[in-house]
Amino acid sequence: MSMLQPQRNAAVPGPIGRSLANAAPRSFWLDHPDAPAPSPALAGSVTADLAIVGGGFTGLWTALLARQRDPSREVVILEARTAGWAASGRNGGFCSASLTHGLSNGMERFAGELALLERLGAENLREIGETVAKHEIDCDFSLCGELSVATAAWQLEGLAEYAEAARALGQDVEVLDAPGVRRELNSPLFVGGLRHTGGNALVEPGRLAWGLRRACLEAGVRVYEHTPVQSLTSAGAGLNLTTPYGSVRAGQVALGTGAFRPLLRRIANFVIPVWDYVLVTEPLSAAQLASVGWRDRRGASDMGNQFHYFRLTRDNRILWGGYDAVYYNGGKIRDEQASRPATFAKLASHFFATFPQLEGVSFTHAWGGVIDTCSRFCAFFGTAHGGRLAYVAGYTGLGVGATRFGAQVMLDLLAGADTERTRLAMVRSKPVPFPPEPMRSAVIQLTRSSLARADRNDGRRDVWLRLLDRLGLGFDS
Repeated sequence: MSMLQPQRNAAVPGPIGRSLANAAPRSFWLDHPDAPAPSPALAGSVTADLAIVGGGFTGLWTALLARQRDPSREVVILEARTAGWAASGRNGGFCSASLTHGLSNGMERFAGELALLERLGAENLREIGETVAKHEIDCDFSLCGELSVATAAWQLEGLAEYAEAARALGQDVEVLDAPGVRRELNSPLFVGGLRHTGGNALVEPGRLAWGLRRACLEAGVRVYEHTPVQSLTSAGAGLNLTTPYGSVRAGQVALGTGAFRPLLRRIANFVIPVWDYVLVTEPLSAAQLASVGWRDRRGASDMGNQFHYFRLTRDNRILWGGYDAVYYNGGKIRDEQASRPATFAKLASHFFATFPQLEGVSFTHAWGGVIDTCSRFCAFFGTAHGGRLAYVAGYTGLGVGATRFGAQVMLDLLAGADTERTRLAMVRSKPVPFPPEPMRSAVIQLTRSSLARADRNDGRRDVWLRLLDRLGLGFDS
């Protein structure tokens, strides 16, 4: 089946199949006629002070910030396809202030410096908004906060204590009972939740990536698209990167390739590619929108171990994703994995169970994308080649905002600077590495199965999950 043709789900009978029958198998955020034309691929040999591998959010922020720090610095971006085509253009558009994949994960792993991480995260989110305004990036950036909803009684446990801890760190959080959460967003499944009035923005990630790309070009960054980097080697005082039709000799290199095969072998020990799948509806009518309410248009997610995230778009579609995170044994990344009809059908059935008042709504887009996940669920950092190369990876799906912070850290590391960022334990430490295959696949599939079982059993964690908790590897974010 061509990836450019509408996806057909003949194997899914009844209303669910009809709702998905004409869903285009591509990211809604990138499916626009005004997408920028790609820059030419690199041909020949060039030199640069800084070469950035990867044209997603990490690479784009790194390039823009590098030029802001030193406008004379020669910066190039090498992108295998087009800027923003991968995780940066396929996510839900939740731009969080959190650098630790949520407060709970931060308290578990970085309690001693969490106040600093929260401040740095809030500053980072504010500066993202300032950049969007300065460069007039039309990405519907909206500081709307976030809604966390409980769909089972066991998910209500500890909400008051969580809210108290969040308030101690300066967050504005309110615990909601069932009527309260349904006034925010109306679903018969919601039994309570949390309302965060700050700490999260919604964006159109494709347009954010395109806007950052334009800002980079205007700042003098050279962007080469359809230019995969095939190898990286030391070359005297610098590094040499080879591409299909050329090469770059650079004094320094920044890697921001996410889940894809890294040029530095050691990164592969810490990162696995996990696939996330997303649906987007047709625009809701005024009556349909009124039936769900969606007070203040906050982005939302539920509190299950396998959780959904959902939000409105500017033209009143609902984006609905998450839950069925998939790891394909062996960790291979293939284009055909972006389309998974069984998962789309599962997501659609969950959508209509959550919002039965929207029966009959159709989905216009259904796609998948790969996420770079590590065992601590938030970014890790490092250097190589005598400090001439820096890298960041492992955002685990919450990188829309955190990638800018990651770019700042990489530039600090390349400069050899002693900053409050580089002194962070989060920056100086590494996650626990994953075991080699085939044990890696066995461990991941066992964990996925156990998390699903916990959701079915009132949150009770089995022996395997309790072991991961004791080892500091449990997922609680």
